[in-house]
Amino acid sequence: MAEIEPLLQSTGAGEVQPAEHEEQANKSTSTKSKAARLASLDVFRGLCVFLMMLVDYAGSIFPIIAHVPWNGVHLADFVMPFFLFVAGVSVAIVYKKVSNRVDATWKAVLRALELFLLGVFLQGGYFHGINSLTYGVDIERIRLLGILQRIAIGYIVAALCEIWLPCQRWRHDGLPKIYISHWCVVLSLCTIYLGLLYGLYVPNWQFRVVQSPSSLVTANNSHVYTVKCSVRGDLGPACNSAGMIDRYVLGIDHLYAKPVYRNLKECNISSHGQVPQTAPSWCHAPFDPEGILSSLTAAASCIIGLQYGHILVQLQDHKERLHNWSIFSFAFLGLGLFLAFMGIPLNKSLYTISYLLVTFSMCWNHVLHIVCID
Repeated sequence: MAEIEPLLQSTGAGEVQPAEHEEQANKSTSTKSKAARLASLDVFRGLCVFLMMLVDYAGSIFPIIAHVPWNGVHLADFVMPFFLFVAGVSVAIVYKKVSNRVDATWKAVLRALELFLLGVFLQGGYFHGINSLTYGVDIERIRLLGILQRIAIGYIVAALCEIWLPCQRWRHDGLPKIYISHWCVVLSLCTIYLGLLYGLYVPNWQFRVVQSPSSLVTANNSHVYTVKCSVRGDLGPACNSAGMIDRYVLGIDHLYAKPVYRNLKECNISSHGQVPQTAPSWCHAPFDPEGILSSLTAAASCIIGLQYGHILVQLQDHKERLHNWSIFSFAFLGLGLFLAFMGIPLNKSLYTISYLLVTFSMCWNHVLHIVCID
């Protein structure tokens, strides 16, 4: 929960209040503390949930709002960046005053761990659908990463930056000093991401697909596919290094079994969601859009959201907020479009840097909403 601590006025030293008045004052203070919330952030969080439900249920009817199969952005592709933006702004509010860094770290780790485990429970394969007669989960095929896990990773990275890395105060003239240590972390994460994405060699790889729901895998109910790669720096769905890292570290059986790139024309997926045997081999392969490598840039986006939160917390004048927010947003938009023009595609599944910058610049609508409400 993103809460703003109210400025409490203390009574004079040595002044004694009656017991009843003191009890009423304590109740009033407690009520104000619980009620003092950032309304616009709560509204935007609710809009994100509504948007998520809208694209999930209406995306099959209106494909223009569903996730893009690979490169590009649709309405659904803005949901994850918006949630990470909310998480980053919340971190700036919650940890704006930290008296005990160790205690704050333990609380942040516990909160992130709870969110991560909740994500494993909700997206790991425990729920088999309303019409399914099966129950339970296959530990050997449980999905380890997902949406809530990604938010948990971004949250803990941003929280540790806010708790432990030195932060500089804002000047009185409204011009902010740069949080150099935080931006160094963002730059480091993006550098590691680019190095692994373009530098790792992806060899040919194989995987097995079980054709029947039986737990006993035999030669009759499974098929082995081979994907020919032997490339470096490929950003396609078949031979990117992000998928290779997940296959080596997590295991291919623990990845998302129905990746969105199956909607590409090459896969020729049926109306029932079945991929024909004549489709390319990689169309049958699992792929996790919330994988390990793309979590680096997702965490970087959460730290960027933290900087938006710094502006909100430290600056009280709306014009100053708008001025600084507009600098961030238009700079991100311009840089993101430039990177896309230079060959780094807007890709949600890989969470490319161009995608990070362009989608985060769209949080400008929320900036205007903050000014209107708070």
